[in-house]
Amino acid sequence: MPDFLSGDRLQTTRPDLIVSCGDLSFDYLEYLVSSLNVPLLYVPGNHDASLKRADTTWTPLQQEVPAPGPEGCENVDGRVSEVHGLRVAGLGGSLRYKPGPNQYTQAQMRWRAINLEVRIRLKRLRSGRKLDVLVTHAPPFELPGAEDAAHVGFVAFHRIISDLRPLLLVHGHVHPYGRTRPERRIDGTRIVNVIPSRLIEL
Repeated sequence: MPDFLSGDRLQTTRPDLIVSCGDLSFDYLEYLVSSLNVPLLYVPGNHDASLKRADTTWTPLQQEVPAPGPEGCENVDGRVSEVHGLRVAGLGGSLRYKPGPNQYTQAQMRWRAINLEVRIRLKRLRSGRKLDVLVTHAPPFELPGAEDAAHVGFVAFHRIISDLRPLLLVHGHVHPYGRTRPERRIDGTRIVNVIPSRLIEL
């Protein structure tokens, strides 16, 4: 549990919104959302369980199957959400490097990014607002210091940045091991590695 987001320090922070970039336990996310009573948006990381619903046949007497994932939190993987006047979208998962859930090839993430961009543009036509925050697990491609194949990030994120110009992209996945990675910018979008935790003002 990140020290910044627990105990007394958690209560003094009082954020308006919590965003998780994946690979945090669902119990911890539920603890955060119940302790602070603010919206929590998340995407899954490559160490998280699959959040795809099992294919089941529904009958009228059957109880509704709860959505997988942490209770009280909203999964924005491949989706768009509006919270506190911000339009937030997400793409979870990492570059595929072994068998397991929430891992994609560059081509698979390209299609996921195109589908998300279509959703964003359709919603934008209705409200006239752009994308404000993109939440990802992996970084955009060519993150400085990410040398191994599992952490180089996705090329597809550059397309979203170029086309929609979000104010902020937050990601995890690349562990700086005690150091805070400096922020960077791509086409005016602020890129922040939020490991272990960051308080960001917009």
